[in-house]
Amino acid sequence: MSEDPVLAGYRQSIDNIDAAMIHILAERFRITQAVGAYKAANRLPASDPGREERQIARLRALAEDARLDPEFSEKFLRFIIQEVIRHHERAASTPAQ
Repeated sequence: MSEDPVLAGYRQSIDNIDAAMIHILAERFRITQAVGAYKAANRLPASDPGREERQIARLRALAEDARLDPEFSEKFLRFIIQEVIRHHERAASTPAQ
């Protein structure tokens, strides 16, 4: 049985979006790694809870405007923030070269 062309089209769009998301996340993490190196070099804390909460509020509002579940968007962003903080903590504990 051949694949349904409508379903195949949807799936191709999903695959394209997934690829774009991976590239966007990779770019975001390249930038946050630079931030982590800067923070480590300047002895700044790995996390900034005030900024994190402002970002979450801002992105929840964007999610609502985009008709995306704000709870999901917050969970996703908190996961990313936790990973970034982990990278920043690692940068702070690694001796400068």
